[in-house]
Amino acid sequence: MKPVIQLKSVHKAFQSVRAVNGIDLTVFEGQFTAILGPNGAGKTTLVEMIEGIQRPDSGEIRILGLEWKGNEKTLHHAIGLSLQETRFIDRLTVWETLRLFASFYDLGKDRVSEILETVNLQGKTGAYTMNLSGGQRQRLALALALINRPKVLLLDEPTTGLDPNARRDIWSILLDLKHRSNTSLVLTTHYMEEAEQLCDNIMIIDKGLVLREGTMDQLLSEDAAEKIIAFSFETPHPPCGDFDKKCPFPVYWDEKNGKGTILLSNIEGQLPQFLDFLNTRGFRIKNMECRRKTLDDLFTALTGRRLDE
Repeated sequence: MKPVIQLKSVHKAFQSVRAVNGIDLTVFEGQFTAILGPNGAGKTTLVEMIEGIQRPDSGEIRILGLEWKGNEKTLHHAIGLSLQETRFIDRLTVWETLRLFASFYDLGKDRVSEILETVNLQGKTGAYTMNLSGGQRQRLALALALINRPKVLLLDEPTTGLDPNARRDIWSILLDLKHRSNTSLVLTTHYMEEAEQLCDNIMIIDKGLVLREGTMDQLLSEDAAEKIIAFSFETPHPPCGDFDKKCPFPVYWDEKNGKGTILLSNIEGQLPQFLDFLNTRGFRIKNMECRRKTLDDLFTALTGRRLDE
């Protein structure tokens, strides 16, 4: 496969804050890549440098084999992007907004009609943008990013703040694009399920550093035999005293939801040991669940906190 995005040792700092700290990334033609991390991880800064909005302090960025400097016009026509927040002109209709953006690429009404169908906004052509719902506004933002048939699509947290149905509408549009085109996508998100559903390659970053990168299978295969035991007690608050220190397995306690998790590599032998520990100390289990490891669990194991914290 041909690489369309190449980053080599990219750094970016804002005064004393190192937002991006030596990141390498290669995205191949037709590949969907997720940059997964919590708020403040450096995702937006990284994507803005790929978009040409920010310049790296050091390192190299090439899009379609070209650097930004001196190739701005070529790359602007090859890239589609949607920023973290899109502001429209309130008193323009959906049709007028798309016609305006189509004119930037010398595209006509046929392309506007085509993209309206792609994002399922045919019934909103005459609606002012100010009257659209959150999900409809985000579909319009995606339509603007796709209108020039980009070779590279860059989306910065495209479903943040949307309800589950609106989020799945966006996923459906992107999955359809993946199946019928050769567009390469870089998507930033802090939704684990979004990365799993859409992307071939996942890069997990935190504090400007890459923690892990690979496919879902590669990220989780090292610990494929491990199982997560999630549990809660009759009392919703975390256990007192030296519970964490005396427990035979490392415990992560989610105070917000009143749940604990442990990681077991041999559930048949280790689960009875954990239950005996609870029983001897008088802890009464309310709920217990066994499941396979997820990206969120991997992130917690790497950083000590969850993706949504």
